[in-house]
Amino acid sequence: MTVSHIRDNEWWVSPYNNAADVVAARQLPAKVEIHDATLRDGEQTPGIVMDVADKVAIAEKLAEVGVERIEACMPAVSDMDFTAIKEISKLGLKSKIFSFARAVTVDIDKALDCGCHGVIIEIPIGYPKLKYQFKWTWEDVLRKSIEVVNYAKKRGLYAVYFPYDTTRARPEDLENLLTRLMQEAPPDSIGIVDTMGCALPEAIKYMVRRVKALTNLPVEVHTHNDFGMAVATELAGVEAGASCIHSCANGLGERTGNAALEELMVALHVLYGYDKQYKLDKLPELGALVSRITGVPIAANKPILGSKNFTRESGIGVDLVVKEPLAMFGTHPALTGRAGDVVLGKKSGKASITYTLERLGLAVPDDALVGEMLRQVKDKGIAKRGLVTDEEFQEIAESVLPKVSTKVNGKDPTAPQPRLYVSKAL
Repeated sequence: MTVSHIRDNEWWVSPYNNAADVVAARQLPAKVEIHDATLRDGEQTPGIVMDVADKVAIAEKLAEVGVERIEACMPAVSDMDFTAIKEISKLGLKSKIFSFARAVTVDIDKALDCGCHGVIIEIPIGYPKLKYQFKWTWEDVLRKSIEVVNYAKKRGLYAVYFPYDTTRARPEDLENLLTRLMQEAPPDSIGIVDTMGCALPEAIKYMVRRVKALTNLPVEVHTHNDFGMAVATELAGVEAGASCIHSCANGLGERTGNAALEELMVALHVLYGYDKQYKLDKLPELGALVSRITGVPIAANKPILGSKNFTRESGIGVDLVVKEPLAMFGTHPALTGRAGDVVLGKKSGKASITYTLERLGLAVPDDALVGEMLRQVKDKGIAKRGLVTDEEFQEIAESVLPKVSTKVNGKDPTAPQPRLYVSKAL
C-alpha cells in the first residue's frame, strides 16, 4: 500500500514511515474495520451511566463519522441496555450492530431479539483469570465455548470469539483452545484481547501472526491503555494482518481506557494510507457529545481532540500557524474540523503581539512599544500562571498605544479602539 507522507493542506508526516525496511516488515490487510465499544466498554468507565437516549445519540454520531461496527451494549446487563440496543438496531444505520455476550446461549438469544448483526462472545483465557477468579482449565473454557459459538452461527449471527486477557494466557492453553475450537466450533473471527494493556506492540504482532496461523481466520485486536500503548498496539496488530481493531470514543474504558477511536481513525488514513470514508471533520462533534453525556472532560492536550492541539504560545513560528500550518503541525487543523490558534502568555514573542493586534483590529505601533506590550504580557502571564485573555491584552494595548503621538499604519493610535469580541479561531 502506497502512503504519501505529504498531502497538500491535509498532512505532512515522517517520510521514514515509508522507508523500504519499514514497509517490508508490514503485512497490512486489504481493508481494516473499526469496531467501536463506547456504548459497552466505554460505559464501564467507573461512574458513567448512559440511558437509552444517550446511547441512541452516540450510536447515530458514530455511524455518521463512519464506524463500521458498533457494539451497542450487553443486553444481559439490564432492561435499559436491552431496550437501547433494540432501538439502535431499528435505526437502519450503515454501521453493523453487535452485542456483547457471555458464553451462554441465553445471551445469544437476547442478541437475536435485539436485531443484532453479530455478537462478541467473551470467555476468559488469561492464566491469572483462570487460576484465581474462575478456577478453570483451558478444557473448561473449550467446553463452555463449543455450544455457544455453534449456536450463534446457526442462528445467523457473525460470531467473534473473544477469549479475554489473551495476552496473559499461557501459550499452551491458548494454542490448545484455538486448535480444538477450530475442529469443533469455528467462529467467524478471533479476538486478541489485551485486557490489562500489558503487551508490547511487537508481542501483539507475534500473537496476531500466531493466531492467524493456528486458525486461518480473521483476527481482531482489542486493547487497553494501562501502559499508554493502546493505539500503538492495535496499529501493530494491523501491521501483522489484523483486519478489525476495537475502540472507544475519547479513549474511554475501564482503568486507563481503551484505544481511542479518533486516534485510530486518523492514523489509519494518514499514516497507513487506508482510503477510509471516515468523516474526520466530525470527530470533534462526536468527542463533545460523548464528553457531555459521560461528564468526562477531554484533556486539553489529548491527541486529535484536545483544545490546545493546534495552539501556539511560543513566539517563534506564530505566523506559520496561519500561513503554513503544516510547518507547525503534522496534520492541518481543518482535516479534523479544527482551527489554529495563537495565544499570549509568558512564552510569547513580538510576532505574537503583532499578530494579536492585527486580529483584534488594533493599531500596530513601532517596535519599542510592541516590546513594551510584550513585557507586560509576559508579566501578566507569569503573575496569573496562565494565558492572557483578549480582554486583558486589550487593556495592556490601550495603556500603551496612547503614548504614540503620530499615526501608525495610517491610524491614530490615541483614538479610542473598539472593544469588540473577535473569535480566536483562525
